[in-house]
Formats: sequence, C-alpha cells, structure tokens
Amino acid sequence: EFQKDYPNIDYELLLGDYTEIEAWILEGRVDCGFLRLPAHPDLETAFLAQDRLMVILPENHPLADCDRFPAAALCSEPFLLLVKGGKAEISEIFERCGLTPKVHFTTWDDYAIMSMVESGLGISILPQLILKRVPYRIVAKELEIPAYRDIGIALRSKKSASLAVKRFLDYLDFRS
Repeated sequence: EFQKDYPNIDYELLLGDYTEIEAWILEGRVDCGFLRLPAHPDLETAFLAQDRLMVILPENHPLADCDRFPAAALCSEPFLLLVKGGKAEISEIFERCGLTPKVHFTTWDDYAIMSMVESGLGISILPQLILKRVPYRIVAKELEIPAYRDIGIALRSKKSASLAVKRFLDYLDFRS
C-alpha cells in the first residue's frame, strides 16, 4: 500500500543479524529496522507480530506425525543451532527447559539449516515466518512448550525521523 501511494521512494534493504541491525540504526546507517524485541534501550520500537518458533524435522522423522514436539526429544539427536547475533532465542529455549542439546552445527543461515535437516543431518528450531513457501522437504512442528519471538520495528527517534519514515510507519497496519 505504501509503495502504491509513494512510488518514487526508493529503498535499500540490508540483511544482518539483530546486533548488526541495532548498530546500523544507532549509527544512522539505516532509518529503521526489523528486530526481535526487546531491542537496545536507546531505540524506539513498535511491536509488529509474534512469530512462533517451530521444530523442523526431515519428512521421514519418527516424530513427524506428533501433535506437539516433546522438548526432551530435542536432545536425543544431532541439533543444528541457528544463531543470529548475540541474541540466540533458540538457546534460551534450552536454558528455560534445563536441556543441553547435542549441537553438531552452528550457523546464522536459515536456509543452510533447512537443507541440512532435509538431508537428515539433524533437527532444529526456526521461526515460523521463515518457513513460509520453502522448497525443502521438511516438517515443522510446534513445541510442547510454546516458544515465540516478538518482532518489532525500531528507529532512533520517531520525532526526528524523516517524513518518508513517518509515513511508512503509518502504513504498518496495512500489512497482511
């Protein structure tokens, strides 16, 4: 909707982990960014969505048909750990449940994780949003203990934001 109403505004999209994006906003490299909340205290944020964290398994996994994946089963086979910056929400799940996974691979790349799971190299946990429209032959299961990440938009200051950013923020309710 924003692009329809303001077709002459150009964008530069940068991909980074949470820590990098926070730094880019704070140093003025970018106007705003999408982050996991809570964000750095010097940033102004607005909550956008809650994103469920899902266990991903190969299609032929023995628990592929379970209703909810048992947390203890996360430690029974190789685990592929997704780490994005200093805030590893997946590690927090293990800490909360008092579990120690058998971490065989650690990467920041969601797609590498999905490919390795599809190949039977282990299981993992990924945010539900990244699992939409993926070509991999994997199964996503909800954890028995639901886990989420809160996603928000962050900027240095709404008051000092450019007019384009202020208008963009007005359009956040239009997203589907």
